[in-house]
Amino acid sequence: MRNKMKMRKQSGFTLIEVMVVIVILGVLAALIVPNVMGRGEKAKVDTTIITLKGVAGALDQYKLDNNQYPSMQDGGLDALVNQPASAKNWLPGGYVKGGYPKDSWDNDLQYVIPGSEGRAYDLYSFGADGKQGGEGNDADIFYTP
Repeated sequence: MRNKMKMRKQSGFTLIEVMVVIVILGVLAALIVPNVMGRGEKAKVDTTIITLKGVAGALDQYKLDNNQYPSMQDGGLDALVNQPASAKNWLPGGYVKGGYPKDSWDNDLQYVIPGSEGRAYDLYSFGADGKQGGEGNDADIFYTP
């Protein structure tokens, strides 16, 4: 009878073991989630910087072809898409593909000629909020050659 009375070995986890695992998962989540959450906006900022560089290259090509950057009377950045009357050596098909250049938030890029501080032009994005100024992801993003 004693053999039958032996306790069977039970399998499974104790409450303490389950609680320790939950605490470990909570600590890991607290460390990882904040780092992953902001990456989407950083990617948009990085993509906008790349777009600004591409548009600056198109502006330089326009200047090589027409001896000047497009003026505001020529339509500003629109002169990269639609031929202004003053552009005699305009590149057939334009200087940028896909229409008027936009940032990652689908806002128009900003172009001012002449630029500030002695630059030929200023090229920038208003950032995530689409308004001048701001901080963090809402800060303006400037192209500086």
